[in-house]
Parts: sequence; structure tokens; C-alpha cells
Amino acid sequence: MSSEPSTQSNLPPVAPEVLAEAVGHLTARLRKKLDASIEGCAAGARPGEDGGVTVRFGEDALVTLRPGPGGAVTSSEQATCTCLLAPRCLHRAAALGAAPLADPADSALPHPDADPAPDADPAPDAGQRPEAGGGDSSGAVPVPVPEPADAGAGPVPEVLTAAQLLAAAALWRAAAEALAAGVTAGGAVVQAELLRAAHSARLAGLPRAEAVTLRVVRGLRAARERSGGHRLSDLTGAFRELLHTAGLLAAGTAGPALTGIGRRAYRPGGSLHVYGLCREPVLSATGYGGVVTHLLAADGAGHSVSDVRPGGLARARGAGSASVALGGAALDHAGLARGGLRISGATVSADGRLGSGRGVQATPLRGIPWTEEPAAALFARPAAEAVAARLADRDADPEGAEPALLGCEVMVVGAAGEDLLVREVRADAPLLRLRAAHPHPELPHTANLRRIAAHPGLLLRVLGRPDLDRAATLRPLAVGPVPGAEYTLRLPEEWLGRADLGYDVLQGGHFPPGTAAAPSAAEGPDVLADSPLWRVRRLLESGVAGGRRAVAEAARTADPRTAYGPLRRAGFSTAAELATALAAEADRRPRDVFGRLTDPSPDAYARAWLAASTHLAGAERSLVAASWAW
Repeated sequence: MSSEPSTQSNLPPVAPEVLAEAVGHLTARLRKKLDASIEGCAAGARPGEDGGVTVRFGEDALVTLRPGPGGAVTSSEQATCTCLLAPRCLHRAAALGAAPLADPADSALPHPDADPAPDADPAPDAGQRPEAGGGDSSGAVPVPVPEPADAGAGPVPEVLTAAQLLAAAALWRAAAEALAAGVTAGGAVVQAELLRAAHSARLAGLPRAEAVTLRVVRGLRAARERSGGHRLSDLTGAFRELLHTAGLLAAGTAGPALTGIGRRAYRPGGSLHVYGLCREPVLSATGYGGVVTHLLAADGAGHSVSDVRPGGLARARGAGSASVALGGAALDHAGLARGGLRISGATVSADGRLGSGRGVQATPLRGIPWTEEPAAALFARPAAEAVAARLADRDADPEGAEPALLGCEVMVVGAAGEDLLVREVRADAPLLRLRAAHPHPELPHTANLRRIAAHPGLLLRVLGRPDLDRAATLRPLAVGPVPGAEYTLRLPEEWLGRADLGYDVLQGGHFPPGTAAAPSAAEGPDVLADSPLWRVRRLLESGVAGGRRAVAEAARTADPRTAYGPLRRAGFSTAAELATALAAEADRRPRDVFGRLTDPSPDAYARAWLAASTHLAGAERSLVAASWAW
């Protein structure tokens, strides 16, 4: 529910289309100077008149950004420069390029956890725009597309308009060019082309394509700025999702999930009894902060209530005790996490989010401990079975929402860096890794895990979200004592038998006195880390970091038959073939007698990269499932 916070900027957010237009007005000579001009702009920003922000370039050029009522620069008239070339000047484009990207101006959901207006009526027939993506491949190099669905065999591909097909094709071209450039050459000009294509996708009614494009651009920026929150693996995954989405849309074979819904849609849910499980702080890279309180209905269905707005870290910390804006319920989020609601006229989104429309009425209910149904059912199933079900859901709907919460009883083994090693309390259980749901030092996740790690042998109930991209890793949101155990947590009665790791701070008195027999810390094999798939992953990530040239260099310095021999010997022959095809395509640059490229298009390279990346994602998902049951 969170992402790394971005570097603070003195400049107001800028709408993507405004930046793309400003870069588009530059001459080829000025475009070459743009990246150098952007450096230092944010640090040189100063408050101006009427709430504007100014950036000075020498003696004769002063750029002024005047954000609108929403706090963002959403039109070209709100960015001015005093030089003679304005508005087609380098100064104006540089100042806009140094500012953080704003979310779409007409989107009701600038952050996936943000709610619509409290009096918004539910949409009768729409589904929520999902936030995660992926796909699978049988090993062929062209863009993977699903087979036509038979009646009753799955969702029928949506019929796209001509404008949507054109926008998707333009987005594929821009994404392929950005992938071929990589982080090293993916400066402001390459990013502007992506933003232009994203804006066209939004105008054509493809909000999901726009959202993933903005994620790629933000990832490129973070990588070029060497931001502490940047992870190359995240940017690699974002490129895979962008190419997958654009490829299917351009081929006209995409289902409704890939077109997306601009606003979260709510449907009538009737009467509901829901009970609190835990709270989770939300902190986004776009300056949003807040809380999501997870709930469980009497039939075991998961629901949630969110309060996410602009405000960043301060908002995330304070929202945990803010009032719940749902049907007039006199509860705050801390009380709801340990209480319940009787809701009449409920409105529910596709992912279980509860809406706060005009007709919703809510009455507080007594909370239930984790030992009572329906919460007790979360801890009755082995974690390996629950994770296998989550992975099956992802395979059936690769663009679906994030995995549901699961519970398990564990014994503390000890610390492993910032992580906590535990072993599930069942026969032949593997060693599990608990990793902070959000690592920000101002949130108590990491500190709480560190305190728990100081008590080897401690028995815990853990409620969290499995990290389906890592072997046997759980992102814990809350912990509680194991019923009947002696060496377990001793929490205050008012906490109702659980501590929210993102808000509650565990103290010495919450732990039992004495010590317990330390369990074995011997780890079994890490099937993901020990597999030779890292060779494919390194090749793909080197392509994202250094572009097509870096992949071609890898092909020249190592014989593919030798480099990928371990993959074939381990049974990953398709991965080896796709990696070899990618390296060969990266190095294929045919030229005519004058030395000019005869095929400058990066399409074939992007298809080869996407095929290898999609196959790798599927193989790693299988290994992740095996790691929970090893």
C-alpha cells in the first residue's frame, strides 16, 4: 500500500501534457541542452508573487510557475518566462522538467487508495481500474497475446475504437524507444515523448496505459537522480507492464482490465456487517499519505476503508487516528481497526473498498478478536496453501489488485539485517522472512520488527500481505499473541489482541519475561536466489539501465551458449533461448553501404525484451510458490 517517497521539491507539480508540450516546442539544438539545464532548477526555486514559484536563469530570464487551485501547473499559461524566445525557450522547459509530475488533472483517483468525494454516487456498471500488471509467454519472441476466448472460457477482448488503437500504437513506439535508450539516455526528451503518448492514451480513454506510463517516467527520473528509493527491479517491472499493456491494446486483443477505469467505481452492496482487522499507513511517491483500515465481513470477504489525501508523511502518521468518513459512524480508524460496523446501503468497489455515498448509513459494532470467526479462519490455513491461491488468482488475472491478507502462527528465529526470520508453527515448515511493509524510518514498522527479533522463540500470530515477487517473504501489518502459548506477546486489553505495526509501538512490557529455547536458524535452499534465472534478470536489468547498447555489449563479451548453459542444465531451456534471442536482437544493427541503419526501429528489440521478461516473471512466480512449501 505504499511506495518510496520522492525527493522533496520546491517546485509545484506539473501536468504531464504541459511538460510534453514545452519540450515539443524546443529545437533540436535546445533539446540537447535540456538535461543539463534541468540540473539545479529545483534547488534554485524561490517563492514568487500570488503563490507562484520563480526560477532565475542568468540576468535576463526568469521563469514563473503559477499553480492553479489544485496546487499543480495544469495549463501552459501558468508557466511563463521573461526571455525573448518564450514560450518556446529552454528556460521554461527546464523549469517544468525539474518539477515533480502531477497526477492527471481530471482523474478522481490520483492515488490508488484515494477516495472519491464523500457524496459520490456509485457507478452501476463499471469496475475498478487495477493497479498491478504482468503476463506470461510461451516463449515466442513477438508480443505475447492471449488466444481468443471461447464462450465461457474467459473475458472477451474489448472492442477498441480507432482512436484507442492509434494511441496504443503510439505508446508502444514511445515505450520501445525509451527501453532502447535505457536510463543512461532516457533523459527529459525521451520522457517527454512518453508523457505525450500517455496524454494521448488518456484522451482516448485508456487510463490504465497512462498510469503505467507515468510510473515508468517517474522511475526513469528517480534512477537518473540516483534517488535512495529507486530500485532497478521496480523500473524493470514497470517497463514490462507498460510494453505488455501497450502491446495488447495496439493488437486490439485487450480485455476491459487493460483499458482501465478513470475513477474507482462503486456498486450497491446492500447491508453488511464488517469487523476490523488492522490499520496500514499509506505513503506514496506523489505526495499522498493516509491510512487504509482492513475489514472482514461475516462471510469472510475482505473490505477496507481508506483515507488518503495530499500531505505525505505527516498525513500518513496522523490519519491512523482520524475520524472514519463512512455513513456518520462515530469512530476513528484506530477504533474501527479493533471494532466493527453495521452498514446499510453499502457501496463496494471491485476490490472491496467501501464507499461513502449519500445513502450509506453505519452503526458501530463490537470488535472481534482474531480468535473468533470470521477472523480465526485467516489463521487456520497453512501459509503455503494461501500463497498458492494468491498466485493462482494472479495467473488468472495478471492485472488484478494486490494480494489479499493472510495470517499464520510463527516462532521468532532472529534478525537478518532489517528483516525478521520466523518459522511457521507446523511440521516441516520453511523459514519465512518478514520484511517491513514500509521501510520509512518515521514509521514504526522496522523498529517493531527489530524489537520482536530480540526475543528468539517468541510465538506470534502475524497478519500481512505476501510479497509474491520474493521467496517466502511476508509484509506484516499486525501481530498478536498465540492463544494458549506462554512465551508470547502480552498486549493491553484495549488493543483487542493485536498491534498494528505501522502505528502501535511495541514496548518492553509487551514481551514476556525470560527466554525461550531458540529455534533452529538453518535456512533451507532459497529456490529463487539459487536458481540460474539471475542470469536472465541481470540481462534484462542491464538493458533497462544501459539500454540496447548494454545488452549488445553483453552479447559480444560472452558466448550465449556458455553464458546460458546453466539455464539449460537446470531445465530453464526456454529462458535460455529467449535470453539468447534478446542478446542477438540487441546486437543486430544492419547498415547499408553508407553506414546508415537499414532498420532503426526498436520494435523487434522491445518484443524480444518483453518475451524474455514475461517468461522470467512467470518462472519466478512458480519458484516463489515453491519457496513457501519447501
